[in-house]
Order: sequence, then C-alpha cells, then structure tokens
Amino acid sequence: MENRRENVMTKFDEIASKYDEQRKKLIPCFDDFYSIAVSVAKAANDSPNILDVGAGTGLLSAFILEKYPQANVTLIDISEKMLEVAKVRFEKYQNVTYIVDDYTKHDFTEKFDVVISSLSIHHLTGIEKKGLYERIFSWLKADGVFVNADQVLGSTPYIDELYKTDWKQKVESSGMDRHEIISTYERTKLDKMSTLNEQLDWLKEAGFSDADCVYKYFNFVVLYGRKLAD
Repeated sequence: MENRRENVMTKFDEIASKYDEQRKKLIPCFDDFYSIAVSVAKAANDSPNILDVGAGTGLLSAFILEKYPQANVTLIDISEKMLEVAKVRFEKYQNVTYIVDDYTKHDFTEKFDVVISSLSIHHLTGIEKKGLYERIFSWLKADGVFVNADQVLGSTPYIDELYKTDWKQKVESSGMDRHEIISTYERTKLDKMSTLNEQLDWLKEAGFSDADCVYKYFNFVVLYGRKLAD
C-alpha cells in the first residue's frame, strides 16, 4: 500500500507543471464538471473553512475562492510539487494553508464547513474510500457539506468499457502530443475506481444525508453529501 502511494506521488510530481493545461483536454465535460461542483459547495457564511482533499495544483480551490473570496482554504496533497504550483496560483491570498501529507492518515484538529475533492479519491481502494468518507464526515461541522468531483467505475464491465472507449477517443483527438497521451494512459494504471452505487452507499454508511450524484457524464461524476446538525 505504501509503495502504491509513493507511485501516485511520483507520477503526479512528474506532471505538476503541466497538470492544469491538460485538464480541459482530459476532461471532456470540464466546464460542467467544475462549475456544478462549485455550485453545490454551499456554506452558511461568507468566510467558511474549506478543506480541499487531494488538492493538487489547487484548480478546484481556485474556483471555490471565486465564489468565497473570504474563505479560509486548506489544501492537502501527498505531492509537494503539485502544491508548489498551487502556492504560485494563490500567492496573493493570505487565507490559504498547505499541507503535504497523506490525507487518509492526517489528523485535523479543526472542523470544516465544506470539504471538497477533485480527481483524487479514485486512486484509493474501496476500503480506503469507505474509511476516508467516515473521516471526512468527522471533519465536517454540523450542516457541513462534502463535494467530490471524481471518476467512477462502470456498473458492469460492458458499461465500463463504453466509458473508457469514449474517453480515449476524445483524448486522442484533443490535440495533446503522443508523449502526453501515453503518459496519461500510464497514470490510469494507478486508478482504483469504484462504482457510483458503491460510493453512494459508503457515503450513507458514513452518516451523510442527501447523498446523491448531482452530475454525471460517462464516468465523470459529482457526488454530494450533507452532515445534519444533531
């Protein structure tokens, strides 16, 4: 397990500088994918505490800060080089904190109004996802929300192959050079995707109310859950 986590860190260290420019080419539904995630990431005040899990270069946090410029945002990621890119992105902000660590093990002493994640949790095994959802639930304040913009496994082998075929066709015609495409395909070997229904069940088991998939484009989804007040 530790070796696998090291492999993930190494692969994303390698592409840190190019990560953002590749996003629109690798996510056919880029605009909807991110805008819907931001739309449902609602807080009860204008300066919420927000945690970005597997934040990478801070792309999703950048969109969140457009919505909540007074938010206190914490970015956690295992790749220091990805967070270095995020630090440049947010150099004018005084309200952003960076943590280089494995978010499946890190202990937070504060609570958050919103926890977000994008294209990270699918690198975890099913057991790890389930455990992480329980941890995220504990990190949230009452009435806090969790939003996960990620990829899921198809509900059947046929459907999963349908997803992969469509995505590869779009990547091949995206304008990326051959080296970038091959590197992208290599990174998918790190994926440990779970089905949509499995993850909704894990969210509910963790204690989330209103667990739902609020957006879906082939295997790109936005998952939502809410922590009710006691």
